[in-house]
Amino acid sequence: MKNIYFSDITVWAPGLASDDELWQEWANDVIPIEQIKESPKLEYTDPLFRRRLSQITKMTVHVIHNLLEKSHVNPETKIVFISNRGEIEREFTINKGLIEDDMILPAGFSLSVFNTPVSSATLAFGLKGGYSVIYPSKGNFKDAFRTAAAPVLAGTEKKIILVYADELVPEVYGEKRPDDNYPLAFAGIIASDKTTNCISFDDFSNVPESAQEFIKLILK
Repeated sequence: MKNIYFSDITVWAPGLASDDELWQEWANDVIPIEQIKESPKLEYTDPLFRRRLSQITKMTVHVIHNLLEKSHVNPETKIVFISNRGEIEREFTINKGLIEDDMILPAGFSLSVFNTPVSSATLAFGLKGGYSVIYPSKGNFKDAFRTAAAPVLAGTEKKIILVYADELVPEVYGEKRPDDNYPLAFAGIIASDKTTNCISFDDFSNVPESAQEFIKLILK
């Protein structure tokens, strides 16, 4: 397999925000990600746009914004969005309304679908390259990363923007909430050409099955 390269990671999580020093402490298991419903403020977007956005969508918009600022990537670069649970809080609200009231409000439904986070980012920043979304079986990040990298490996794309995000699972799920219930998001570039400060993958053997472990691999 030919080499692919990952670079320009941007990250956000409650308690760590996008602070490089705090993320290094997290990567070294010194401090944890806080399991709270905190979100980026998105001051650079219109108040009406950000008013109704969920935690996962705000985090997604923020890491893509920071990536665009950091890398100056072409706005027509394709995006691949990965999430284990998507808009889980809004989905619960939709299901609850369907069961109790036998109805779904169109506005609520439009913000609950799996592509809401990445589509919101494309609207916010005028990104025109299109996007794909991946829901990996059993939350296996390695499989999702392999799928995301396929266009670069095949030579149909020189680079793609990779985005991952998951939000806090609501307390209503009780003991069904997963152990790794840590809200976080990151974005980066998968490319066929080597750049400064990139990590090379000549196969997928060193790609972790967890998104958190992948971030640690990149940050270390």
